[in-house]
Amino acid sequence: MGRIVIVAYKPKPGKADALKQLTKTHVPRLKQEGLVTDRQPIIMETADGTIIEVFEWLSAEAIDQAHHSKAVHAMWGEFAAVCDYVSLNSLNETANVFAEFTPVN
Repeated sequence: MGRIVIVAYKPKPGKADALKQLTKTHVPRLKQEGLVTDRQPIIMETADGTIIEVFEWLSAEAIDQAHHSKAVHAMWGEFAAVCDYVSLNSLNETANVFAEFTPVN
């Protein structure tokens, strides 16, 4: 059974454009590793520039496999160079019943 996740990436100073470009490659690269479904990801931006991505892992086992994949670890290193991961509840928009974001993709 698939696992839909929501992740928030706060860009490091001067890295917003690089983060947006990298995020667009995230799911296709996971797909090459056989770890995600065909569901199209949703990529959006908060007012403060944090990027939110919603995507679907193939299964809980696929998530575990990602943690043992050299290719995935290399990609996560690319993310670490341009952003920090933040909790969804730290985003101002999540205080609203209907959280609104700007589409990136």
